[in-house]
Amino acid sequence: MNASDNVLIDLSKSYSPFHVVALLKEQLLAKGFVELFESEKQEVEAGKRYFVTRNGSSLIAFKVPKEKTIGMHLAMVHTDSPTFKVKPNPIIETVDGTVLNVEPYGGMIDSTWMDRPLSLAGRLLLQKDGRIASVLFAPDKDLLFIPNLCIHMNRTVNEGMKFNASKDMLPLFSKDKVDFLEFLSEESGVPKEDILAFDLILVNRDKPRKVGLHGEYLSSPKLDDLSSCYATFEAFLRSEDESNVPVFAAFDNEEVGSLTKQGANSTFLKDTLHRLCKALDIDYEQNVASSIALSIDNAHANHPNHPEISDSTTKVLLGHGIAIKHSARQSYTTDALSCALVKSLCRKADVSYQEYTDRSDLRGGSTLGNISNSEVSLLSCDIGIPQLAMHSSNELCAIADIESMEELVECFYRSGIRMRRGEIEIS
Repeated sequence: MNASDNVLIDLSKSYSPFHVVALLKEQLLAKGFVELFESEKQEVEAGKRYFVTRNGSSLIAFKVPKEKTIGMHLAMVHTDSPTFKVKPNPIIETVDGTVLNVEPYGGMIDSTWMDRPLSLAGRLLLQKDGRIASVLFAPDKDLLFIPNLCIHMNRTVNEGMKFNASKDMLPLFSKDKVDFLEFLSEESGVPKEDILAFDLILVNRDKPRKVGLHGEYLSSPKLDDLSSCYATFEAFLRSEDESNVPVFAAFDNEEVGSLTKQGANSTFLKDTLHRLCKALDIDYEQNVASSIALSIDNAHANHPNHPEISDSTTKVLLGHGIAIKHSARQSYTTDALSCALVKSLCRKADVSYQEYTDRSDLRGGSTLGNISNSEVSLLSCDIGIPQLAMHSSNELCAIADIESMEELVECFYRSGIRMRRGEIEIS
């Protein structure tokens, strides 16, 4: 089974960030990784593998070399995607049935969520055996539908439509009155009185699938950033090198600015690396200054129907390799030094690369690299899998680019590169 097949399988189970981290955790445990807990003293041993989670939606994993070494290779991704979050008291009764009160999470293309079967996923918080426990929630049912207003009553809809999140985007749930906690109880199998709270989002019921004349593309919800996340994770699992500490970091809440305790702007990475260095008797500042990171989030490909949107000297195409992302606004961490490093790795791994820049009068997206650098500052390059329909409920990328990303990141983890006296040493 190749990288893209594994990514496709993982995408089909990625109902929410909590499910993503649960899936990563399951695979790490199967590979012999040991779970650490932030609320406990952490002890690590040379030659062993560990991971730690925060909030059930962010995860950091690392491998400890057999011999003491200075320098880490970090690959950072995010677990969340734009969607709609269910409010605490979501039931709204209308003349035509019950709808759910939801609010936007991140910047999605609203219209792509309409006129398709949807479901719910996330976690329930329960009072159980003297503690508050979290359980995953993702019923395999077509539960919800956000109906468009028919064209007969909105004749100008194809001329452009501005959607009101509190009016147009509320999903129809039932023709009857609904006790929402009772519904959660029935679907989860836990007593209604035990349910204290929930984190639930809307889920597109479309399945990941290969499309195109030769099946060369992958169509799926949440490709941004889970295609890069899972390709990077596969590379991390396979990497073995004694000259650095490989680190895989998956953060939640990138789509809403990362300003949470589990986001890239939190102390999660700094806390984890501090404790790791302390356990290994390594100087933290020296270790970080010797380390290199890849900030990995999907990139904009040139649109086949709108070439005018792309920068005049930018040509990022599906199936032509990973994208190195540049921005004078510093939306990305890439500079000439980190760019040169990634190009060197691409040559070594025999992976094609492309270079992305925004059109100067259009502001593109940002990502987690610079945000993370506010807490742990190190040399970093922003790269990603090129894709179309970014932030749609269904997105598109090329199968070959998923495999290229995995090959590049594996080469990065295996390489002996490190920062020393302001320069990159390649061994």
